[in-house]
Amino acid sequence: MRKLLAEYLGTALLVAIVVGSGIMATDLTQDVGLQLLINTIATVFGLAVLILILAPISGAHFNPVVTLVDLIQGKSSVIQFLQYAVVQTAGAITGAFLANAMFGNAIIQTATKIRSGNNLYLAEIVATAGLILVINLLVSQKNLTVIPAAVAAWIGSAYFFTSSTSFANPAVTIGRTFSDSFAGIAPECAPKFIAAQILGAIIGLGLVKALTNDK
Repeated sequence: MRKLLAEYLGTALLVAIVVGSGIMATDLTQDVGLQLLINTIATVFGLAVLILILAPISGAHFNPVVTLVDLIQGKSSVIQFLQYAVVQTAGAITGAFLANAMFGNAIIQTATKIRSGNNLYLAEIVATAGLILVINLLVSQKNLTVIPAAVAAWIGSAYFFTSSTSFANPAVTIGRTFSDSFAGIAPECAPKFIAAQILGAIIGLGLVKALTNDK
């Protein structure tokens, strides 16, 4: 139960950070580049802290495809995957509600921001593959202490070098459909984003296997 609580809380706070900083950014400026920078900085620092404090409890996945990769590698059971995926998704939705409430908006919203196009799906494949590559190569190299900084750095970088601004997380994608803000994604766009993220995770795992002695 501690693990599930940690995954729920971590994913909720991650989405609260992503959505809340997006709302704050649009309140502060109309400059889209500056909005993205504010959103990125908050996410990078918040994500690093959440991984640092919760990794010893649950592994700090906060992401169903991270847990899926563990399942494929035999590091997790089907039951644990399902439990983690459910609490991660529930946490992400809670985080969106929390961010909406903190800024005095309607707690339950439906995002209207359209994010679609093959270029965005390709970007999600790249962002997610890179995330899986970073995590699993560092685990393979037994370099666990740098994972919080490395994962946050990858996501922060990918906010700017990918056209999709690096969602790289099915639970977070679902959570962001519940906030009609700078960080939102319209519900009808989410399934293709999630499919791209799953494909990216599998590609990332394949690259890990190719680069290591892991079977």
